[in-house]
Amino acid sequence: MNVLIVEDETRLADALGQILKEEKHQVTVVYDGRDGLEYGLTGSFDVIILDVMLPYMDGFEVVRRLRSHHVKTPVLMLTAKDQLINKIEGLDSGADDYMTKPFEMQELLARVRALGRRTGDVTMDTMQYGDLELNMETMELSCGAKSLSLSQKEFLVLKILMAHKETIVSKEELINKVWGPDSDAEGNNVEAYISFLRKKIAFVGSKVQITMVRRVGYHLEE
Repeated sequence: MNVLIVEDETRLADALGQILKEEKHQVTVVYDGRDGLEYGLTGSFDVIILDVMLPYMDGFEVVRRLRSHHVKTPVLMLTAKDQLINKIEGLDSGADDYMTKPFEMQELLARVRALGRRTGDVTMDTMQYGDLELNMETMELSCGAKSLSLSQKEFLVLKILMAHKETIVSKEELINKVWGPDSDAEGNNVEAYISFLRKKIAFVGSKVQITMVRRVGYHLEE
């Protein structure tokens, strides 16, 4: 499954991510509500694990906005709050399940599996831009009959660019979302992966290009 974790406690978020990866899931971790909404709106996840108390936008608002945009991805809300009123608010906002901290990891994994088994809730198996298609499960990039596999970081960079469509994504944003806010990655790391992606996009014969706007960032265009 493809799981999105939205949790501002970085240690917990990264630990959850690692455990889910060991369970053979594909995982994306973000640390605030604004990024959680942005990723969730792509519709490319099977399950979203969503904390309530988040910077910029709380989890209740994130799930409300997802549902208002007709994103049906199952949401498991995760929070330290255990009052009944908070559970009711979360479920009324559109969440599918609710767990309070501290929790047993095996129970969380079981609930994630249960949510992932729901039929008809995954809105996207692929992302598309122009004649280019990105498979969310296999990380394959294709154009027509030609396809090839991307590395994890290539996949994440292209997924972010596709999610933003023609809007510009800065190097700093790519570093934060692909390498993480605490990494030592710099602009030249982004440049290297953009170069790899340009070659692979050209190899599959796509008309899509990754365009750089000097001192601003990158975007896709046909």
